[in-house]
Amino acid sequence: MKASAVLALLPLAVAAPAKRDSPAPLIVPRGVQVVEGKYIVKFKDEFKAQHVESAVGSISADAEHLFSELFNGFAASLTPKEVENLRHDPSVDFVEQDAVMTISVSQSNADWGLARLSSQTPGTTTYSYDGSAGAGTCAFIIDTGIEAAHPDFGGRASFLKNFADNTNSDGHGHGTHVAGTIGGNTYGVAKKTKLYSVKVLDSRGSGTNSGVIAGMDYVAKTAKTYRCPKGVVVNMSLGGGRSESVNQAANGIAKAGLFLAVAAGNSNDDANSYSPASASGACTVGATTKTDELASYSNYGPKVNVLAPGSNILSAWIGKTTKSISGTSMASPHVAGIAAYFLGLGVSVNGLCDYIASKGVQGAIANVPDDTANILINNGYNN
Repeated sequence: MKASAVLALLPLAVAAPAKRDSPAPLIVPRGVQVVEGKYIVKFKDEFKAQHVESAVGSISADAEHLFSELFNGFAASLTPKEVENLRHDPSVDFVEQDAVMTISVSQSNADWGLARLSSQTPGTTTYSYDGSAGAGTCAFIIDTGIEAAHPDFGGRASFLKNFADNTNSDGHGHGTHVAGTIGGNTYGVAKKTKLYSVKVLDSRGSGTNSGVIAGMDYVAKTAKTYRCPKGVVVNMSLGGGRSESVNQAANGIAKAGLFLAVAAGNSNDDANSYSPASASGACTVGATTKTDELASYSNYGPKVNVLAPGSNILSAWIGKTTKSISGTSMASPHVAGIAAYFLGLGVSVNGLCDYIASKGVQGAIANVPDDTANILINNGYNN
């Protein structure tokens, strides 16, 4: 991805902006595994793609990812000298060391969550919903991939793009499970939404911040080219340490008119310390149990917008099977699904997270900290 030699002929006003007084920030995510020697470079909004291409042309390695939709930037392996040179480039907003991103899941057994979404009280075994069921919407699952041929998807699932490895399928199962909760025929909230897979995590459920940003950038760039007349939802059941670049990309998804549901995280900690959970444009989801308690693993705090079933959730799994697992990874797709459901009913994407909260059951969940929204999502069908 080297820049073309023609870039040397760019006008002076583009090629040589005014010098800066101090270097751009170098951000190192805390409390996570960083990727040594690899960095994400974000350019200031007023500087366009030419500056990205020029900067890429100045480094010794090829850029692994180029970002152009959510923000202008790139990810690449950089030498210490190249990092310093870029930090002194007036067009650079910040440089952030890349870090590991993982799924937000743990293990367990049995299903109950879907029925809880249409009931004001626990213990219900029936899921009631409007027959529109998210028709006319599309759900983009940024995850480990989807087993598109799984019978529970009824031909509505497609694998689109891979930013993780060389295998264009779900080698883990997590993404298939998430997709099943969003829109599977049996286990899905919005049973008529279209399901699109953008793979950013490998068969171990692991990836990088830069790969996740590349996935988000791809979705923002291409989502509106698909037939989704009622709207688009995006689900990210993954997380890592707080990252400015990941958060800015997540906020860009929302600015692009797409609804974004994200997992709060499984560290029993303040979600503000994690990304994309701490992104202001995301609808951040904590997890609950069958007995209407906040799950012991769920993150919490002011960044959590709503709560959803997350423990012992049964859904589709690779090999055309099913599996029950737990985590805020399972809570988030309930919200993505209910967002698609409401969009299918004609609700606007603008303020949709607040709308979902307004339809939820207030104060239903035990052991929720005072600074955390105690709102269990509900589709409003039986209200």
